[in-house]
Amino acid sequence: MKYIHRADQRGITNFGWLNSRHSFSFGEYYDPEMMGYRSLRVINDDSIAGGGGFPMHPHRDMEILTWVLEGSLEHKDSLGNGSIIRPNELQRMTAGTGIRHSEFNHSPTETVRLLQIWILPEARGLTPSYEQKSFNPHDRLGKLHLIASREGKNGSISLKQDVNLYASTVRPEDKIDFSLGNNRGVWIQVATGSVKVSGEILSQGDAIAIESVPSLLIEAHNTGGEILLFDLA
Repeated sequence: MKYIHRADQRGITNFGWLNSRHSFSFGEYYDPEMMGYRSLRVINDDSIAGGGGFPMHPHRDMEILTWVLEGSLEHKDSLGNGSIIRPNELQRMTAGTGIRHSEFNHSPTETVRLLQIWILPEARGLTPSYEQKSFNPHDRLGKLHLIASREGKNGSISLKQDVNLYASTVRPEDKIDFSLGNNRGVWIQVATGSVKVSGEILSQGDAIAIESVPSLLIEAHNTGGEILLFDLA
């Protein structure tokens, strides 16, 4: 099975200070055919203008990941955490029984662009927690670098779900093979640039879901790009 979801098929929220594209149903955007993929529930491609952001608001029973692509994002939460999230850093909040947090552009003038990802946890009522890690961008050049996983394998962020999340920067000379496990599915989100996945050309904002095949091949298209690959039970 192969399904391509193009950037212009995504939902849109535009508040002026926020320009957001929704891969799956979110907020006022509702598509009954796009309620998520396996345990992956939300991918929002957010651009927040200088000084803009979300005041304190609640979440529960969700694994929330933030991956900054440009600029920096200021985070505060009801657990007492306060941090700045920059490119090459991944943040995870386990909302569990309930957490409140705020997110603001750390710069008064420059736009911050990020992918916010929600994953359904393996159980409800988990204890809320927070984790943030920095990853060396050289480790994902021409290969898939694990940045989040169920047990925090190989220095990755830990998740309360059977998901392996990889980041990669795909260059013109690269050919990246990925083998799918039994009964697993892959969702690839193109963050920047343009790539080919098993012969399909994907540009920024495009995504592809693949399952029931033994493997897939990731290559650059034109000058290449950056991707996130979700390997999901």
